[in-house]
Amino acid sequence: MMTKKQRGFSLIELLIVVAIILIIAAISVPNLLRSRMAANEASAVGSIRTINTAVTEYALTYGGYPASLAQLGGTTGTAVGCNGAGLIDSVLSAGIKSGYSVALIPGTQPAPPSSVPSGCTAGFSDGYVVTAVPVAVGSSGGRAFCSDASGVIRSNPTGTVSYTSPVCSPTQSPLQ
Repeated sequence: MMTKKQRGFSLIELLIVVAIILIIAAISVPNLLRSRMAANEASAVGSIRTINTAVTEYALTYGGYPASLAQLGGTTGTAVGCNGAGLIDSVLSAGIKSGYSVALIPGTQPAPPSSVPSGCTAGFSDGYVVTAVPVAVGSSGGRAFCSDASGVIRSNPTGTVSYTSPVCSPTQSPLQ
């Protein structure tokens, strides 16, 4: 029988509830972090695909591969051209997206001047390399990604990327 003094939970009951909540949190937090890393990796692969498409469009339009992500992007309010083509968004052209540092490394051979429009600072004929490396390996992502003019996206489980400009290292595994 309950008296008026025995309303609510006892200290032991509250401690048991807190312990259960802590156990549930300990189980769910690592899964949440793994899910976030997987989402960041998927975003990095999507960014590389977007850049590959934009670089191909750029090369067809301006006669050579671009020298930087900024040339693929552009600035709001300025005219679209070879030094700011407007083919990718401003977040991606800045080089950091979803916990990954994204970079475009140009080739080494300039395109013939006759194929590049006047006033363009771009124009490499031998290709490019796009890399996506986690900002914090093991936290923002676990794998690094690389692609070149072949369009094949390769991954490295160590979180680093290797290339010999303008080609990704064939020792890195292609994505399946």
